Amino acid sequence: MTHDLPVPENAANPEARTNFLAYPSSRLGAKIVPQDLTSFKSRGIGKVERELQQELVELRERYLAVIDSFNWNKLVYEAHYRFEPVIGERYHLYEVNGVHTLSMIAPEEWHQRWVGSFRLNSDARWEVVKTAPDFDLRAWTGSEA
Repeated sequence: MTHDLPVPENAANPEARTNFLAYPSSRLGAKIVPQDLTSFKSRGIGKVERELQQELVELRERYLAVIDSFNWNKLVYEAHYRFEPVIGERYHLYEVNGVHTLSMIAPEEWHQRWVGSFRLNSDARWEVVKTAPDFDLRAWTGSEA
């Protein structure tokens, strides 16, 4: 691979052309020493590794959030209820006799095992409002992360 530099066509002196060569044209020419790029490369590798590691952490967090959202929606949609939920309203999920039940009754008013409170969004997704501190969704689904 040659790295030809532009040589002026109208160079008056043929020796002037050698000033544009990428290599010395005589033994008396200046010594060409390649640069030591070790420091540059190691700084670049370190920086890229840190940035990519951070991206992987963020991707993992986003992935787990999507999985959790899926599992919460599955849990609520598979729960027992006999009404059609209204978009934007808050509902509460309980465990009653081993069965998950969705209710309009607030946790302070009904003394069953409360799992969490949810709101139905316009895109038909259940948004988690608050969950019971003693309910572990990942343990319930068997997907320990």
